[in-house]
Amino acid sequence: MELVNELVSFTARSFVVFVTVVASTTAVLMLIRRRGFSSRPSGWLEVKNLNERFDNLRDGLQLGMTKGRASLKLLRKRRKAQSKADEATPTTKPTVYVVDFDGDVLATATGGLREEVTAIVGVAKPEDEVVVRLESGGGAVPHYGLAAAQLARLKDKQLKVTVCIDRVAASGGYMMACVADSVVAAPFSIIGSIGVVAQIPNVHKLLKRHDVEVQEMTAGEFKRTVTLFGEVTEKGKAKLQEQLEETHVLFKNFVKQHRAGLDIDKVATGEYWLGTRAKELGLVDALHTSDDYLLGRAKDSNIFRVQFHPANAWRERVMGGAAELAERVVLRLISRLQHLRLQ
Repeated sequence: MELVNELVSFTARSFVVFVTVVASTTAVLMLIRRRGFSSRPSGWLEVKNLNERFDNLRDGLQLGMTKGRASLKLLRKRRKAQSKADEATPTTKPTVYVVDFDGDVLATATGGLREEVTAIVGVAKPEDEVVVRLESGGGAVPHYGLAAAQLARLKDKQLKVTVCIDRVAASGGYMMACVADSVVAAPFSIIGSIGVVAQIPNVHKLLKRHDVEVQEMTAGEFKRTVTLFGEVTEKGKAKLQEQLEETHVLFKNFVKQHRAGLDIDKVATGEYWLGTRAKELGLVDALHTSDDYLLGRAKDSNIFRVQFHPANAWRERVMGGAAELAERVVLRLISRLQHLRLQ
């Protein structure tokens, strides 16, 4: 029995030490990740030629279909000769810049998007185009407002903007999409959800039942309306509903400004639709996947994918584990407590 007790005691102490080390390491890694090293640059821009990628895919298929490499070599030889001929008689092709936006509740991809847009507006010509491969179910109002403003910067420079939606652009995601000159969606993608929601858990009654009192001091009648710990009053709920309605009106006006042909009252009910129905309603302009759209543009354009990598990207890959898990937990908690979200 004594041996068992010692074993249990040792295990418990080891577990406490393990948890302490993991928590400390996580805190340090998150601090490093947030601050970075001031002596390092802010990040770097990766540019990939998608025309070459499409050519390589075709070459790979040709190789698989031929019995030997002779046909493939002949094909590449002809392509090389054609490239030289094109260089001898140059024709200016427009450039298509491709950026990806994978949105979460707090639109954290906006940081990279703003750097990519800044780079593009510095070199793009009026005949060029920017294609945004967008995926987002929406999130916090100010965060997606800023993301949409980044796309508006491209429009301000008289550049054509096309948004391609393969799976979902709802709520704040559609707020971004509607800025584009053209919206292209896959037939079964999810589009719309032009509405606003506030979802706030309240544990006031539970705390009161257990004689737990939370003191919150405010200045201003509506500094707090509906909160996590405070008592929910009819006046507070009415004020929050008023704020939701006001935000919804701004959202509808924003969409109407960029897509004047929409029956905004018909589509701004908070509903979402699949791509085919969204096209009938005027929420999107064409039904294609982003792959089909870019393949079509590759025939007469130079296509480059532009992606910004923060300076600490290598640390993120190395430290991924504990720091990433802890950050996701924090972000999820913030999103749950978020007072105002587009939906």
